Amino acid sequence: MSLKDLLGKIVGDKPVVLELDLARGVLVAKPSNPLQAIQLINSPTLPALREHLAAAADDERVLGLIVHATPTQLAIADTEEVAGLIEEFGAKKKTMAWAESFGELLHGFGAYRVAVAAQEIWVQPTGMLSIEGIEVTITLLKGMFNKVGVEPQFGQRHEYKTAADTYAADHVTEPNREMMQRIGQSIVDEMVAAIARRRGVSTEVVWEAVNTSPVEPERARDMGLIDHIGYRDEAYDAVLSAWGAKPEHLLFAHRHTSRAALMRKMAPKQPKVAVVSLRGAIVTGRGVRSPMGGQQAGADVVDEQLRAALRDDDVKAVVFDVDSPGGSAVASDFIRRSVLRLREAGKPVVAHMGATAASGGYYVAMPADEIVAQAATLTGSIGVLAGKLVTEGLYDKLGLVRETIPVGAAAGSFSTAHEFSEEDWERLNRWLDRVYLDFTTFAAQDRGMDYDDLERLARGRVWTGADAKERGLVDHIGGQRLAVERACRLAGLHPEHTKLEHIGEAGIFELLKPAASSEGMSGGAMLPDAEQMLATLAQRVGLHGGGALSMPWPVRIN
Repeated sequence: MSLKDLLGKIVGDKPVVLELDLARGVLVAKPSNPLQAIQLINSPTLPALREHLAAAADDERVLGLIVHATPTQLAIADTEEVAGLIEEFGAKKKTMAWAESFGELLHGFGAYRVAVAAQEIWVQPTGMLSIEGIEVTITLLKGMFNKVGVEPQFGQRHEYKTAADTYAADHVTEPNREMMQRIGQSIVDEMVAAIARRRGVSTEVVWEAVNTSPVEPERARDMGLIDHIGYRDEAYDAVLSAWGAKPEHLLFAHRHTSRAALMRKMAPKQPKVAVVSLRGAIVTGRGVRSPMGGQQAGADVVDEQLRAALRDDDVKAVVFDVDSPGGSAVASDFIRRSVLRLREAGKPVVAHMGATAASGGYYVAMPADEIVAQAATLTGSIGVLAGKLVTEGLYDKLGLVRETIPVGAAAGSFSTAHEFSEEDWERLNRWLDRVYLDFTTFAAQDRGMDYDDLERLARGRVWTGADAKERGLVDHIGGQRLAVERACRLAGLHPEHTKLEHIGEAGIFELLKPAASSEGMSGGAMLPDAEQMLATLAQRVGLHGGGALSMPWPVRIN
């Protein structure tokens, strides 16, 4: 039996209609905790969708894709990538999206953004099109702290570094309001433009729907924003009949395997593009993964993975996948050095930004040869902050007696027991100036920009990917597939004859294997102790204290 015949027996010959059910969720990366691992049983990951939809588009057995477009927990930038994958698949195959409703009075924008990537859209008669735009929420915590006797004291560089405002400001500043207004406007502008392009209508028509939401199905159809009104069974019956398929031919997209994909995996040795991921707050050391879902990017672990790509002669280029609001300045600089070493060795690096790659997340991405971001990615935030929460008033309210005895003139600078002295502020401001100068100088060098031009874009300001591209802070708008294509091009490789290798995604037994030295990869992130679990919980409610290179957190966009 030939290899082709053997692969045919494995994958079968019957027609296939793929399904992507967003109601089951989509994980941005492989599970980082037990609950996500359970979810993965019936939910795809973004990496799986990238791989399987690309392979299915060239599989003659696959007739098309049906998408159940419902609101998800995905960030808008990740929603854009899912839509892009559907659109790429639809360039070769049939696609249809259906929904009970695109939101109910609100929150239908993301689901509809995915749906318009399909060639036709169904919505049930009682549904609606709720694409009311987005609302950006700014929350300041100082008043709450003051009520319990805690005084926040923070320094920042500069006026747009509003993570410090989150703790220490008693009103929303004009730079903060300006920045957040522009972020929201940029995201909605890009989504409106994408909807207009996909539906073949003017942006004025889409803005009318945005400003008069919710739009009933009949009116949405008349406006050209949907194609059909009907229930799920009617939508399925119509497209399966038109495509020459039956219900037994349905298969979840992430379960699909093609002959071509199997043959590529069994092909002789090929040059590799390594994918190294950085997710979560950037910290020194190995970082922590919490069972509650919190995740840190330990600089030691990321550096090990980048060094593994450096040592492997078969790795010709690297895609650096970054999704982080930032964190430690020294940890970010440590990782930046690892990226530069790859470039010095002649291995191109393309950074792919996820939902967020700002502050320290931008710091580690900026030395790459090229940067790819989604239009709604939050990036930039080239700035610095530091400070403390003074708990002297809280102790007084509780009737507690606390006396500190410093040994050394600077020993109590960051003690929460008392406010900064003039000397403490001088030390802090000197350090803030130094880190800001390093950050902006390196950013100007890495991006090939004049320092003054770069600094005007810095000052702690967060940009969307779309606005960052216009200003030269990123190079391309797109997803990871585009980043891989760019890495291949820079390395002189053909994407179809290149193996994609995800470094650091070892199984449980590999994680338990002891390391022989710091030059090897093993162990991954550490498990948290009780104090670290409390810190993770604090991060999830917005009290992150993530480090000098942190962006405003949490930024809520509804």
